[in-house]
Amino acid sequence: MGTRLYVGNISFKASEEDLQKHFSQAGEVASVKLIKDNATGRLRGFGFVEMVSDEDAQKAVSMFNGQQFMDRAIVVNEAKPMEKREGGFRQRGAGGRGGSRDYGSRD
Repeated sequence: MGTRLYVGNISFKASEEDLQKHFSQAGEVASVKLIKDNATGRLRGFGFVEMVSDEDAQKAVSMFNGQQFMDRAIVVNEAKPMEKREGGFRQRGAGGRGGSRDYGSRD
């Protein structure tokens, strides 16, 4: 299994094929997945590229992190696995809402 990379600040005009072509400059690409908003179907500006080898993944990070892709400086780094927590997965970037929320029943 290869190394999965997080790619952020992707142009909303980019396609998975565009990323496939771009990252193939660093080595063999196993898969590309752009993340879409579930409600609207619009791209969210980030995705994941899986490189076949760890060496190709490190080369891609070195070549592309902070570089221009479709008029935007993209962020490329090794993807971190989501943390499993009680009640589901941890959500990143809660939008600045501090504290926890209790959506239980009202007594």
